[in-house]
Amino acid sequence: MPDYNDDLRLAHVLADAADAATMERFKAIDLKVETKPDLTPVSEADKAAEELIRGQLARARPRDAVLGEEYGSDGHGTRRWIVDPIDGTKNYVRGVPVWATLIALAVRGEGGDEVVVGVVSAPALGRRWWAAKGGGAYSGRSLSSATRLHVSRVGRMADASFAYSSLSGWEERGRLEGFLELGRTCWRTRGYGDFWPYMMVAEGSVDVCAEPELSLWDMAANDVIVREAGGRFTSLDGVDGPFGGDAAASNGLLHEELLGYLGGS
Repeated sequence: MPDYNDDLRLAHVLADAADAATMERFKAIDLKVETKPDLTPVSEADKAAEELIRGQLARARPRDAVLGEEYGSDGHGTRRWIVDPIDGTKNYVRGVPVWATLIALAVRGEGGDEVVVGVVSAPALGRRWWAAKGGGAYSGRSLSSATRLHVSRVGRMADASFAYSSLSGWEERGRLEGFLELGRTCWRTRGYGDFWPYMMVAEGSVDVCAEPELSLWDMAANDVIVREAGGRFTSLDGVDGPFGGDAAASNGLLHEELLGYLGGS
């Protein structure tokens, strides 16, 4: 199996740079915010963080392709970095500390693309999570000071904690009834949103989570962290990986039941 430790260390360096840039402007009175064509907000901090990451990748991995939320796709090849400079921009611009920089590396093999490195860094929470293929998933402040992550062992949906982002997306896609039925079945439901529920699945504090519409940069880093913690990450139709436009993540034991409530059209 290839060793991705150098790429993981680089991802941490990239996250350090992004954290410094985003924290400098967090809660700034003069923060500039624009509306993108899809009507979602983007701040000057989103753009600055992605520019920093792209600049460092151009020097450290000049042959690798890059896909980022703010500046699109550059380059070609079998290795592609996938970047969301601020996942949770709406929280960021309102001063809510639940936001993170997501950095992932996907490698193309015989079976298609696979995410092999992921870092999720939430500096306003003082938290960071990461994983590399075959090396496990971890949380901590640095590579040298970390706790290994494991998903929960909850085996009944009636005992499960279910995290989601919002109700409107499920209704728009005709899946609201299944979503509500799942919520009635579970022990607990909470609308944490964005990257955080996936990290809680990896930590074992949440058992299942799902979202009805996502971009690749929203999911790539979460995917490998959940899998390396022993869980499953698929589309709502059950296809493994973060390439399906929506997401279901679980401790693995509850995954098929989760898809039974939310999968299909």
